[in-house]
Amino acid sequence: MNMIYKSLLVLTSTVVIWSNCNAQKTKSDSEMYMLAGTYTAKGSKGVYVYKLNTETGASKYVSEVAVEDPSYLAISKNGNYVYTVTEKEDQQNSKVNAFSFDKKTGKLSFINSKPAGGGAPCHINISPDGKHIVTANYMGGSITEYTINNNGSLGDASQNIVFSGNGTDKERQTQPHLHYVEFSPEGKYMFADDLGTDKIYKYQVNKDASKLLASDNSSSVKVKDGSGPRHLAFHPNGKYAYLITEISGDVIAFNYKNGTLEEFQTVKADSLNAKGSADIHISPNGKYLYASNRLKGDGIAVFSIDQKNGKLTKAGYQPTGIHPRNFAITPNGKLLLVANRDSDQIQVFKIDAKTGLLNNTNQDIKLSMPVCIKFTK
Repeated sequence: MNMIYKSLLVLTSTVVIWSNCNAQKTKSDSEMYMLAGTYTAKGSKGVYVYKLNTETGASKYVSEVAVEDPSYLAISKNGNYVYTVTEKEDQQNSKVNAFSFDKKTGKLSFINSKPAGGGAPCHINISPDGKHIVTANYMGGSITEYTINNNGSLGDASQNIVFSGNGTDKERQTQPHLHYVEFSPEGKYMFADDLGTDKIYKYQVNKDASKLLASDNSSSVKVKDGSGPRHLAFHPNGKYAYLITEISGDVIAFNYKNGTLEEFQTVKADSLNAKGSADIHISPNGKYLYASNRLKGDGIAVFSIDQKNGKLTKAGYQPTGIHPRNFAITPNGKLLLVANRDSDQIQVFKIDAKTGLLNNTNQDIKLSMPVCIKFTK
């Protein structure tokens, strides 16, 4: 009996240890860092780091780093470096900043800064090879390219492309307003959205070259006058691209192949004509598209995506806090977090896997003027 009892005790202990280890592993797998960029006019310090449980939506503060108006962030693929803009309307005070990120402690450390090459840099992206940074300069009407050094620091600007022209809206489109830069799924092209001229510019990506963008080999796609192209999102299957237009409040759908965008559908995201549509993202499974609207009826428009042809169907609308400038979907597709600039909060929503609709978890993160959300392990 003694031997049987001892054997059972050893077996039970083994099961308990395995269960505890498995529980810890599951918890670790569900946790990510969430980085939030802010405007610093009302007391925010700059970039804030949180630990987020991507299953439950629970979060906890980790650290922060001081940097002026980091309204958009980009994180290297390995998670070791973070790049931010300093968005100022004048070119003299606009910057691009590089930080190292310690994934063990969740702390950011400043490396260096470079001039943005144009006023109000509002978006930043890292090239597929991880060796270049490109910014979209809203007031500068330009895009600026930088090399990334081996230690994560920024080199001098290798290229600054300035655009010309205007649009039909006499208040909003008096000059080019570059708002977003995005690389194609296969990495051969970069697209730049110009809110001021109703164009999406396309550049061929040079591989193994000192200048990333082939500025002498560019073209553009024109959308409807007065639209105001803002952000572009590619479908996970690489066959479709979707554009949110700020002024007209539309989502324009394109077929995508070999660098060519071919428009096939336009749906309304902003039914109130508020002229403040902002951000657009697609769920990782490719089934749902989300678009944020500001100024009136602040919230997120939800669309289902036909998997056969990419067409959109309105599924619902989720009211949010005030001025949802940016939002992000967790990599596991279970949560959607909204940065509400004017109500000083990040809202955490659960995504209904069957409908794509959003359910508020009521686990708001209080933060002054949040405007950008990014995730990393």
